Amino acid sequence: MIPFNRPLYLGTELACVNEVLRAELGTSFRLECESWFHRHTGGSVALMTPSCTHALELAALVADIGPGDEVILPGYTFVSSANAFALRGAMPVFVDIRTDTCNIDERAIEAAITERTRAVVVVHYGGVACEMEAILPLAKRHGLLVIEDAAHGVMAQWRGRPLGSIGDLGALSFHATKNYTSGGEGGMLLVNEPRMAERARLIRTKGTDRDAFLRGDVDRYTWQVVGSNYLPSEVQAACLYAQLSAAEKVNERRRALWQRYAEMLGPLGASQGFGIQSVPAGCRHNGHLFYLRLPPGLSRDAWIAALAEKGVEACSHYTPLHTAPAGLLNSRFQGSAKHTLAACGDLVRLPLYYALTDTEQAQVIDAVTELMRQC
Repeated sequence: MIPFNRPLYLGTELACVNEVLRAELGTSFRLECESWFHRHTGGSVALMTPSCTHALELAALVADIGPGDEVILPGYTFVSSANAFALRGAMPVFVDIRTDTCNIDERAIEAAITERTRAVVVVHYGGVACEMEAILPLAKRHGLLVIEDAAHGVMAQWRGRPLGSIGDLGALSFHATKNYTSGGEGGMLLVNEPRMAERARLIRTKGTDRDAFLRGDVDRYTWQVVGSNYLPSEVQAACLYAQLSAAEKVNERRRALWQRYAEMLGPLGASQGFGIQSVPAGCRHNGHLFYLRLPPGLSRDAWIAALAEKGVEACSHYTPLHTAPAGLLNSRFQGSAKHTLAACGDLVRLPLYYALTDTEQAQVIDAVTELMRQC
């Protein structure tokens, strides 16, 4: 069976982890990772966290979002995107998605804005950027923050700008299913609005000015604001640091795998009514995932089962949050959910990861092609 995912492992991670476990503390791998993203993003304040969920929760705290506030999100997203704000007492307001990218439909945002709206959360699905050219000025007109859930977006760009570094705040993921992983979990908050940077540092370190103390700016650190512990372990950071040294190599391999899928499956799929992810002009994706949209009348679950019989593990993706038990109690959907519900029922993701060999990918392509021709 070709698995859906194999976590990235380059073989250099153990040396860095051993350095941590031997207590050779001259180097902070967390600081090294944060410096890498500071450079990569062109100046964002990068704060590593234990997970992307923590990064989103930290973003909600930094943005001072609380009871009575509303936050607009795409209907098709992971639960952490909504939980981060619901935990603060805010109302997630979902809107429909685009059919070509599964990203938030920028045309649906304005109708969801009320006097309580504080932010728009854009989710760059599959490492393909949302339509930021429309979203950024819309948010500015209404005085709203733009928070990027760029969990899929490390090494992807919009008009040359790394995803996560475009809005006021951005969250990245280093989960085991992502392009780079810090030992199975991990995240990063990118603070792109300078006035929020110090507040983010304080909240991440239990509400204290510990970072200033470590820099030598104060002689002792004290409780400054209400906060928590959003610091990762050095073992997590060591794993990530080892992988960042090969970030471009990994990125290009994943993009090449994505391109081969598109070239080998796209023409036949189009003739049979299948869709694949679109990459609009100005977007540079990172090969995070490759999906098919099944034509009407085909059962997604049956298709996934048929691929399994051929030795290929494929997966679906999100169940719309507004239909879930917690969503019914804590959120609302503005407008039609037509495209959100459609994606829930017809989207199939194929194996795509750095260790996928050309032979294995050929087997996946052959299996998919055979099923397509039976349609």
